[in-house]
Amino acid sequence: MRLDRDYYMRLAPSDYSVDPHTIGRMVEVAADLERVRVRLEGLVIADHARIWARGMTITDPTHVAAARGLRQRLQQLRPAPGDDLTRDLADYDRAFGLTGEVA
Repeated sequence: MRLDRDYYMRLAPSDYSVDPHTIGRMVEVAADLERVRVRLEGLVIADHARIWARGMTITDPTHVAAARGLRQRLQQLRPAPGDDLTRDLADYDRAFGLTGEVA
């Protein structure tokens, strides 16, 4: 299955967290009566006790920490609020010769 961007995969009635570094990648899910394991290229990236209750969300704290780190890095790559990336519209008027001035 391909891992969704919320870094959880659904098995039967419950959701299990997976390492968020693998979002968008094809992973292999294997489950037995006791464990749920997710592998990427043969490497185990998630290992949870199987939960049989319906509608549960099982989260590994290391997956949450990794997701937090990814979000922080993504926010650092974006321009900070207040960085004015807009251009004065009069510049376009001058560029298209609408004001009689040359840009």
